[in-house]
Order: sequence, then structure tokens, then C-alpha cells
Amino acid sequence: MAGERILDGLRKYRKRYKKLDKAVRSRLLDEFCDQTGYHRKYATMLLGKPADTPSPGETPRRRGSTYSPASVRVLAQIWKAAGYPWSARLKALLPDWLPWARTHIRGLTPEVECALLKMSARQMDRRLQGKKRQLKGRIYGRTKPGSLLKHHIAIKTDNWDVHEPGYCEIDLVSHSGPHASGTFLYSLNVTDIHTGWCETRAIMGKCETGVVDALDNIRQALPFELKGIDSDNGSEFINYHLLRYCDKHRIQFTRSRPYKKNDNAYIEQKNWTHVRKLVGWDRYDTPVQLEAMQALYTGCWRTMMNLYQPCVKLKEKVRIGSRVTRRYDQAQTPLERLIAFYADKRGCPKPCGLCANNATTQTPSCSPKRSTKCSPH
Repeated sequence: MAGERILDGLRKYRKRYKKLDKAVRSRLLDEFCDQTGYHRKYATMLLGKPADTPSPGETPRRRGSTYSPASVRVLAQIWKAAGYPWSARLKALLPDWLPWARTHIRGLTPEVECALLKMSARQMDRRLQGKKRQLKGRIYGRTKPGSLLKHHIAIKTDNWDVHEPGYCEIDLVSHSGPHASGTFLYSLNVTDIHTGWCETRAIMGKCETGVVDALDNIRQALPFELKGIDSDNGSEFINYHLLRYCDKHRIQFTRSRPYKKNDNAYIEQKNWTHVRKLVGWDRYDTPVQLEAMQALYTGCWRTMMNLYQPCVKLKEKVRIGSRVTRRYDQAQTPLERLIAFYADKRGCPKPCGLCANNATTQTPSCSPKRSTKCSPH
């Protein structure tokens, strides 16, 4: 039996084979094996498949590429400009970043915008997989444990379970470069657990009063009341100055366990996304650099990270054997989470500078609406 005739008759044999009983099937198999020369076991396997199954030698039809190279190129540029966010966050921030991309990225056509808005988070991961392998990071630390007042400051060992803004983790990030001699700059980083709102200030050295002054500046700039802080055991935090300051302003003050960095997982993550990815690991130790870094932290960087950078929160973690499955909520910006919290109220009781100066976010009840249309027009 010629090969073309086998392929043409295979579907007919399959349909007949499905309808016959066991005895008649045996005779049909003998006939099929005589005509094709196939082994009986192989013939049984072929005829046992559905009639629409591709015949041996046929190439299955594959779907063509959905996303053009131009779409992937624009996606990679937005991903880089936004600070290499995770795919779920990247998909959430795309509608807000498209107006910026229209004026800064060449080749962004309405067709490309439509493709980007339709692309799923998992597809973004696949398209950016090669570029992700090229990115590497380093983390250094200059924290020294404090020896005073530890018995006055409670250790927080349980997980955060807060449902309102105001409870924050704080940490210092050093900018000493390859050596820690002399005086150099530090970044005081504060992040809110409930909303993800982050504030950063640059200070010269890590003297106790300088840290308190920077924290007070952050407290006044926050769009909500500061109710609690949690720090590591460094001497810049474990001291009388900060303890008295917290008692004066009725701020809950707790500390993590020594040498347990995972106790401060929220702020450790923000140290990378909000500080290291911005200023790197170089040494900064001059007043001019201090002024420039302070202007950056309180200006456009603060606006971008709190208004235009969505973040996700862990909802649950399920362990099945050795596999751990994590499920996250929908990606939202810190401002959107703050708006959602005050949705049933008249507004934020403590408007921040961002809300007062940004025309699109004059109050926490006003948020820039995201476009869900494919066309920019």
C-alpha cells in the first residue's frame, strides 16, 4: 500500500475501528497490517487514536507569532525605564506609562500599544526572559548592633497583620563604596506595610540626632499618621534619642531579632528597588552629593515610585509537599491603595505634597484613571 494511500485511508480505518466489536476489530487489524506492513502493536496504536489526529509524517499546524519585534522592543524599554518590575507589576503600570512612552520611545504605533495592552503577564515573562538573565545585583551592609536600651524596645517576631496605613519598617542604606573609612552618606528608608508607600531621605553619617531629624521630616511628609516603626538592631536606631522621639509622638517602636534579616523583609526589598537600583554602590561623601540626592528623593523619584509604580501584596502561601505556591493580590500603586483605604471617608486626614502639587491627584479621593483602550486616541 503506497504511503499516500495510507495517509488518505487512515481516518476511514479509524472510524470503522471505533464502531466494531473486538472480534471484527481483529480481522480489520489483520487487513490493515497486510496492506501497510505495520507491526500489529503499532497498527493498534494508530487506529486507537481519534479520527482527526494528524497522521504520521504530517506537520501539525502552528500558530504564528502574535507579538511583533517592535512590540517586544517597546516593552523592554518601558520595563527598563520603570526599574525592571515583575511581570504582574509591569502589566499593571503599562496604561500609566504609555503617555510617557509616546514621547520618549520611537516606533510606538497604535498597533503596538494595542498589542502591549493585550499581552499577558506570563507572555511578558517569556519575551523578557533573555534580558533578565543579564541582570545581576549585589547587596552590601554596614549595620552594627546597638548595645543600649534593648530591654526597653520590644522584639517583633510575628508577621505583620495590619489593615491600615501608618505602621512602617525603617532601615539605613550605606553609600560608602568599596571602603567604609571616614564619613559618607546614608539613605534612611521608610516603607508602609499596608500601602507600600515609601519615603527616603539622605543624611551625612549615621549619627543618632541626624536619623531622628530625617525621620521627623518623613513623618511630616507622609500622607497618613505614623503609628509604628520597626527597625533592626543598629546603634543608629537603638538609642535614647529615637526612643524619646517615639514616646513623644506616641509611635510604637519595635525591633527585629539580631541577625534575622527576614524579620525586616519589606524594607530590605525597598532598599533594593528604591535605593540601590537608583544610586548603585558608589561612594558619596560630599555636601553637593547630599543636596542632589535629597532633591531626587523628595522630588521626581518620590512621585514615580508612589504614584506610578504598582506593587503586589502576598495574600496566601500554600505548601504542598516540597512545593510552595504563593498567591498575590492585584497590582496597585501605593496611592491607589491609600485611596481605597480612605474611600469610605471624606479624604485623607493628612494630605501630602504629592496630592497638593499634582493636578491629577489633588486629594486621595482623586486618582488618574487608567486607559483600557487599545488605541491612544
